[in-house]
Amino acid sequence: MIRTLDDLRALYAAPGERALRKQLAQLDVHGRRFVTLSPFCVIASAGAPDRLLDASPRGGSPGFVKVADPSTLLVPDSGGNNRLDTFENLLADARIGLLFMIPGVDETLRVNGIARLRDEAAFVDVFAQERQRPRLVIEVRIKEAYLHCPKAFMRSALWQTESWPPRTVLPSLNQMIHDQTRVTDAPEPLADMVARYRDQIAQELKPTP
Repeated sequence: MIRTLDDLRALYAAPGERALRKQLAQLDVHGRRFVTLSPFCVIASAGAPDRLLDASPRGGSPGFVKVADPSTLLVPDSGGNNRLDTFENLLADARIGLLFMIPGVDETLRVNGIARLRDEAAFVDVFAQERQRPRLVIEVRIKEAYLHCPKAFMRSALWQTESWPPRTVLPSLNQMIHDQTRVTDAPEPLADMVARYRDQIAQELKPTP
């Protein structure tokens, strides 16, 4: 079992100079472009010391996360299940990590920083011309930003449609949650769930009058 940093480093070579130097303290022109093209990111948060870590997917039209300046990102709230795991975590521990992806691109962009939950008009109104005003916005003050190599996506063939299994390999989300919670009501049919979610998303995308 690996117990110390020396034990760990004995298994691996030291990182190359390029791998260390690529880490920046803010977004350069390539990082900003990556964010504006990305329709999807994963947010990691920690929370209170007695809580487990959390990773939450976020999506929208390309550039749904705004680059306010090279050191600041704005992430809008979106409709969800109201568990608020990410928000509760960030109130207890402001550290945040984001992993941005672009469909068809094997590289990813990793951003680490410090977050604040902002509900002031100056923040939520940034999104009002393209969607409903979010209830709040995650303001991310960037401390580290760097591009990640493509090997994970190449190994997984994630963007290669011929490698995708058919959706039928899993039951519908509602059926799986129905089984997990052992409720007695019949699960919502998949087509009804998809229609309901599409309607909710369409309402979110209506600009605020």
